[in-house]
Amino acid sequence: MIRSMTGYGREQKIVDQREITVEIKSVNHRYFELSARVPRVYGYIEEKLKSFIKGSISRGKIEVNVTINNLNGKEAKISVDKLMAAGYINALKTANEELHMTNDITLSTLIKFSDIFNVQKIAEDEEKIWEDVCSVANDALAKFIDMRQMEGEHLKKDLIDKIHNNEEMLGIIEKTAPLTAESYRNRLYAKLKEVLEDTNIDEQRILTEAAVFAEKIAIDEEIVRLKSHMKQFRELLETDEPIGRKLDFLVQEINREINTIGSKAQNLEVTKCVVNMKSEVEKIREQIQNIE
Repeated sequence: MIRSMTGYGREQKIVDQREITVEIKSVNHRYFELSARVPRVYGYIEEKLKSFIKGSISRGKIEVNVTINNLNGKEAKISVDKLMAAGYINALKTANEELHMTNDITLSTLIKFSDIFNVQKIAEDEEKIWEDVCSVANDALAKFIDMRQMEGEHLKKDLIDKIHNNEEMLGIIEKTAPLTAESYRNRLYAKLKEVLEDTNIDEQRILTEAAVFAEKIAIDEEIVRLKSHMKQFRELLETDEPIGRKLDFLVQEINREINTIGSKAQNLEVTKCVVNMKSEVEKIREQIQNIE
């Protein structure tokens, strides 16, 4: 099953008094590139998260966003240094008396002096937190991959249609190409007969000229290779492994053979088929840029 490189997955759960949200999204990229945003206090899970996701995705520019909210409100223990607070109060009272100011010292006044507060972060089990985040990330990743696969199925159907169109046009080329040499021989014979009138025409010379021309425009090898490339293309669409790079290589080869056929074309019907095939290949090339 092929996968698109664009996808989105989100999961939110409450685990062990924490509300954990994991959001994963991606866009096209030639290689694997992942950036993660996690709360600063949980920075230690960033690399673990990247390794976890990389195990399931081979290509694309992926962004992961993690939020963790403690529902019990016990992220830190805060206490007041009463001696230092008393020192600030006494200093302010003295200033008031000396400057003859109104004594309006309140709690809101003391809050401005941050050094009277002692903040002690409550120790947490890092492995347990990672285990909880990983369980949520796993569900978000499953949704993300499902969306990639669903879009991949749409791409697959369209690619099969386009390859089928090219196979039909190649069939027309295969039937039409041999007629080109025969048509050339008949035209050459008619031209010589017109020029030479009643003079005997060298049949062997005509056959030789026709054979040289037929060799020049022969596209049998190109047709065989083109059939093989398109068969491989179809087979790759049925595999479960990442195939974006392989498809890209095959499309280059398919395009090369079509160009060669076009350069040898001496028939209007063949030329039309070549133009149509190149148009389909260009559409295929654009679509496989979005395949993992």
